[in-house]
Amino acid sequence: MSAPQLLVSRPPAPQTVPAQSLPVRTAEAAYNSGEHSSSGLATAGFRTAKYLLEEWRQSGLTSCYQAHSDRHTAQQLRHQARESAAETQARAQRSQEDSTRKLGERLLDLHYWRAELEREVRELSAETRTLLQEKDRLERALHATELPYSIATDNLQCRERRIGGELVRDGAEIELLREVELIRNVQELLKRTLEQTIEQIRLNRDAKGKLEMDWSDKVEAYDIDTQCGRYNNQSTDIQFHPNSAKFEDNTSTPESWAQHSHENIYKAERERMASINLRSLIDSILQDTAEDLRSQCDAVNSALAQRCEEVEDVKRKLEDHLSKTLKEIGDQENNIAALKQAIKDKEAPMKVAQTRLYQRSYRPNVELCRDPVQFRLISEVGELSESVEILKQKLEEAEQSLRNLEDTRMSLEKDIANKANTLFIEREKCMSHRTRYPVVMKLTGYQ
Repeated sequence: MSAPQLLVSRPPAPQTVPAQSLPVRTAEAAYNSGEHSSSGLATAGFRTAKYLLEEWRQSGLTSCYQAHSDRHTAQQLRHQARESAAETQARAQRSQEDSTRKLGERLLDLHYWRAELEREVRELSAETRTLLQEKDRLERALHATELPYSIATDNLQCRERRIGGELVRDGAEIELLREVELIRNVQELLKRTLEQTIEQIRLNRDAKGKLEMDWSDKVEAYDIDTQCGRYNNQSTDIQFHPNSAKFEDNTSTPESWAQHSHENIYKAERERMASINLRSLIDSILQDTAEDLRSQCDAVNSALAQRCEEVEDVKRKLEDHLSKTLKEIGDQENNIAALKQAIKDKEAPMKVAQTRLYQRSYRPNVELCRDPVQFRLISEVGELSESVEILKQKLEEAEQSLRNLEDTRMSLEKDIANKANTLFIEREKCMSHRTRYPVVMKLTGYQ
């Protein structure tokens, strides 16, 4: 027969009693090996490959020990498994609660910054609307300066139509030139301020856009974290996302996250304060320019009124002189007529005297005597001739005086007409036109 097969058992356990495998019995070991050994041909088929009784008992004990060890190990494993399950459950619960708590804290931070961003957006929007109103004021004020400029230039052009000596560079013209220069400077200042205002509005809107973008991101993040905070183990819309447990490349840190919103709010506050200061500057500029324009307008009006008074006074004096000159012309014309009559009146006496002398020149011989009569007649002719010469000289002087008076009259009338024209220009063209000068409220852009 072949060698007997080994009994198959579990691997030896490391516990209390080590397992022992039964020894292998060979054909040779079965022969005459103990007290009960037999020999002979009659028992040959019953004596081969047999375990001893002690070996059999040992094998049973080994199996018992092995079963006991396996049960003990299984009990320990079950106990450890229950403890591990309970521990992992508690740890998972603690981790979930801690994550939920941190989500709550994160939501508080998000709510705080979102509220700050909302507040700053509201304040910046209100400030931008107010600055837009100031921009409209500037535009209205700039447009309102067109009328004063038109009035001042029209006054200067009208005053260029003064005639002769009235075309003088007087105080009114100096004030008008100052007014034109002032209006130009005011317009330049308002234009520069308007450009600065438009730029500040753009900066405000840029800052507001960044705030709104940040606010929108935080609203979206708030909604996401709110939804995450509502998830629990019984939620029906949870599922596995194996690749989600990682940090993205473009993630920020809590410090950089808070700093980003802080910088946006800081920049918005800075632009808002710049806008507030600009509004204060705009109001001051509009008030100052309006007061300067009205003050210069009053100065021009005063200069024009004073000039009108001066021209009116001179015109009255010229009219008085003209009246006296006309009277004097009439008197001088009468005087000339009287002188001519006086000269004519001397003709008859001259004729008488000369006729007497002529007739006496025909006295005969010795009768042609230089008697006192002859001397007196000759003296009379001389006196009459001298009188006529004197009267003619006076007549010539009177006629020259009359011509001078006529020239004076014409000059006076011309001067009076020029001054009347000047008064018409000053009063009807300039001063009446200046009544349309805008008031302070319009110059400050409120109307």
